[in-house]
Amino acid sequence: MKNIGLNIDKALGKITKEQVYAQENKANAANSMLHKGTGEGNDFLGWLNLPSSITEAELADIENTAAKLRSKCEIVVAIGIGGSYLGTKAVVEALNSSFDWLQTERKNPVLVYAGHNIGEDYLYELTELLKGKQFGLINISKSGTTTEPALAFRILKKQLEDAVGKTEAKERIVAITDEKKGALRTLANQEGYKTFIIPDNVGGRFSVLTPVGLLPIAVAGISIRELVSGAVVMEKATADTVPFADNIATIYAAIRNELYKDGKKIEILANFHPKLHYIAEWWKQLYGESEGKDNKGIFPASVDLTTDLHSMGQWIQEGERSIFETVISVENADRTVLVPSDEADLDGLNFLAGKRVDEVNKMAELGTQLAHVDGGVPNIKITLPQVNAYYIGQLFYFFEKACGISGYMLEVNPFNQPGVEAYKKNMFALLNKPGYEKETTEIKSRL
Repeated sequence: MKNIGLNIDKALGKITKEQVYAQENKANAANSMLHKGTGEGNDFLGWLNLPSSITEAELADIENTAAKLRSKCEIVVAIGIGGSYLGTKAVVEALNSSFDWLQTERKNPVLVYAGHNIGEDYLYELTELLKGKQFGLINISKSGTTTEPALAFRILKKQLEDAVGKTEAKERIVAITDEKKGALRTLANQEGYKTFIIPDNVGGRFSVLTPVGLLPIAVAGISIRELVSGAVVMEKATADTVPFADNIATIYAAIRNELYKDGKKIEILANFHPKLHYIAEWWKQLYGESEGKDNKGIFPASVDLTTDLHSMGQWIQEGERSIFETVISVENADRTVLVPSDEADLDGLNFLAGKRVDEVNKMAELGTQLAHVDGGVPNIKITLPQVNAYYIGQLFYFFEKACGISGYMLEVNPFNQPGVEAYKKNMFALLNKPGYEKETTEIKSRL
């Protein structure tokens, strides 16, 4: 089978291929730092060889647990935030029907999400949806005390216990958490929930190929074996033994950093396939949280095309030239829809009669690429042969590996996120959380 591909030709101009390839030693050194564990954040490198280290027993356990939830539940709520939510959402939205939630005859439960916001209306509407339904919960939290998922779990756990009783509720709750410590681990041990472990050395945004992502993805009826298989292939294809010219992760990291040095401060991840929207949302967390520190970092943004050509297209074409674009291009659509002929031809589209809609979309993609390049937007192209679990697995690992390399080339620690704590400290102080009395006094004096 083919692998995903990378083409940087349309990103070259002011930045030359020679400049990109001049970064070979630095990019290779960054890749080597990952594999040798000599860089900052080296205690969070468990994702690096994760795909190839997943065992048959682990996959079978996840599949069996997913089957049990599917047999008991018509709705499963995945509770988590950030990396505990975005990877799952990305895979499920990409691989299930765009109208999956409207299907009346189903083999698999509807997967819905909670704990990724503090929206009271959202939680109320979710609890209303679950009334009278057979539902289960997958609670994903390393500590069990992160505000958003902890709040959602407290509410939904009570609703489930009130509906089916505590004994049955325990059969419908799965906890994915720390192996030994934390509030959720303590609760799971007390209640006897089925549990899976979030490895200590895998950060949230790199966790989609752990049970964090694999269990809810399996509940949705998607092959986690294909997902992992694709990631294994990309793990090998981006190893530190692969030459720079053949390693798409090192090349992507190198050209991103060269463009950044040239003043391209914003990377727009674009796609022409609507089902890839949440791939971009996952990617934004991965790169934003990994590189945005020490007053450095490319700002990750995204657009869905052609939709956003009718909104953001003007800015991309003629706005400030501080951007470059990375396009995920899908070679083959899964379905065929032909444009019909119309006798009146009032819309003037008979010139497209007999063509596949995907052909029209691909010409829109090519035309957009040429227009943006002409407008001064360097364009990187990532080719996805097809939208399936195998290639999504490749794409996830490619982005993760390139992110680690790119962060080290930028000379930041790609595996911490100290800035995430700032809002929490202020929120707890404003809510008068015990232990934050001093911070409460200080922040209220500012208001």
